[in-house]
Amino acid sequence: MADILSFRKPSLKQKHKGNTLCRHGHHKWQVDTEKQFDVKRGRLVTVYRCVRCNNQKVVSH
Repeated sequence: MADILSFRKPSLKQKHKGNTLCRHGHHKWQVDTEKQFDVKRGRLVTVYRCVRCNNQKVVSH
């Protein structure tokens, strides 16, 4: 069986799903474990990445 692909343009509701919260400052932060050491500063950092909009914030210790 072949997979059926949709060539229809996504609606605005589907395109912006979950981003309205992030635009108003309500991010869903999750700790990103890929990068734990900042080379330029020479110290440990915690990188938080938003699950919905992929924005990131860095907190140094």
